[in-house]
Amino acid sequence: MPNTTARAPLRADLLLLLVTLLAAAGWIFSKEALNGMPPLLFIGTRFLLAGMLLGAFALPALRRLSRRDILAASGVGVLFSAALALWILGLYHSRHLGESAFINSLGILLVPVMARLLFGDRPPRTTWIALPVALVGFALLSLNAGLRIEASQGLITASAVLFSILINVNSRVVHRVPALPLTVIQLSVVGLLLGLASLVIEPWPGHIGGETLGWLAASVLLASTLRFFLQVHAQGLTTPSHAAVILMLEAVWTALLAAAWYRETMTPLQLAGCALIFAALLINRWYWVRRLFTRR
Repeated sequence: MPNTTARAPLRADLLLLLVTLLAAAGWIFSKEALNGMPPLLFIGTRFLLAGMLLGAFALPALRRLSRRDILAASGVGVLFSAALALWILGLYHSRHLGESAFINSLGILLVPVMARLLFGDRPPRTTWIALPVALVGFALLSLNAGLRIEASQGLITASAVLFSILINVNSRVVHRVPALPLTVIQLSVVGLLLGLASLVIEPWPGHIGGETLGWLAASVLLASTLRFFLQVHAQGLTTPSHAAVILMLEAVWTALLAAAWYRETMTPLQLAGCALIFAALLINRWYWVRRLFTRR
């Protein structure tokens, strides 16, 4: 009889690897869709549709939630909305997807720092080693623009900070809510809030072409619905810290896909900056990185 317990870690790793590829592809899908849709309209539509599709799988769990649970999940959804609004505006202005993806990955590094500032948790020693390394990497990316921070870099950095706060709040405020209904509520809140924001502040196009709708569909079905469904399932098979190690690969895949799709190249300063940021992520998760390879 097969040992399903022994297979679970490998299954989780493979699913999380697929999740990182879908997330990286989502950068391409989103960038292409932004050629025909305003940024807030795109991200609001994408997440509202994804929330509705995932909701079909979560109806029984959603019915069991108390009003308090729904309010808590919705409150975190407001923070998620702010983080995603900054992310999509940063992507809209970005001229280099690979660089933006590595800046965005700073959010993982900042999670223990925000845990310390907001909740008094003690981050591991590796966090304080990794932070200067990451800051040097970000400085190199800024130097590449000529001693200034570009609009896209500032927006993506602000988004990463909010994502690091979001992860901390998610793990504490709504820890009683199962992962799938929690994801459905948060995606739906994002869709509603950013859709309304778009209605108020963005000019809507009179016509959206079929190509743009195709990229929107890919973003909804692959980069949102399938990605979050697999991520929720895979994270249930492993520990959050272990999952975070593999999810760090999103920036690497994004840079590779951008190089293939847009023929993006990096200057030596950009390469050094991205390498330092990725090294900082590995240092920050070194205990789990070592366990990952030791287990193999």
